[in-house]
Amino acid sequence: MELAGAPYRLESIAYLPNEPLSDKIGHLNPWGQVPVLVLDDGTVMTELAAILAYLAQVEPGLRDGPHLWIDSDPLFLRWSVFLCVNAYEGILRRTYPKRFCVTQGDEVADQAMIASVTEAAEARTHAAFQCLEQGLGKGGFILGARMSACDVLLAMLCAWHKERPDLPGCAAITAHVARHPVVQPIWHKNFETRLSHKWHRDA
Repeated sequence: MELAGAPYRLESIAYLPNEPLSDKIGHLNPWGQVPVLVLDDGTVMTELAAILAYLAQVEPGLRDGPHLWIDSDPLFLRWSVFLCVNAYEGILRRTYPKRFCVTQGDEVADQAMIASVTEAAEARTHAAFQCLEQGLGKGGFILGARMSACDVLLAMLCAWHKERPDLPGCAAITAHVARHPVVQPIWHKNFETRLSHKWHRDA
């Protein structure tokens, strides 16, 4: 929203890792996930790929602004959905494996099951990034020579995935986004204490 120059009001939610969000945002999103976008007419939107696609239709700054462009609608839709379905979901499984383990009542999943889910999620997530790495545009960004909202999404997810030597294109995009003058203070606020690699200031 900042890069698009679009007006908005942010409502942050205070919560602890592994704490369910359903009690805090269930009235807006019964699935208990953020982000949630509430439009001026009260319509509630969830699912990040859907939110990005909608904003691309209504916010000129997201399509052809001073910071963001969309050169190809098909590629924009392809990769934004791909990132959310494959990379984002894989990261969730790796980070919160207990959520994806079968349990009996209150019985906690055994460590072998948790380790298996974590290992599988890690491998699948990395495979998703490798697939995207091969599909990067010749200009260095996902859609080509200019940065789009897809690159911002990639940067967030790639930073969570951590830097890998076989993903130089993804790493370059992440560094570019994190150090962008509009993004840098937001990145610092959200990730300075949460990520070991300081993408927004590491050379």
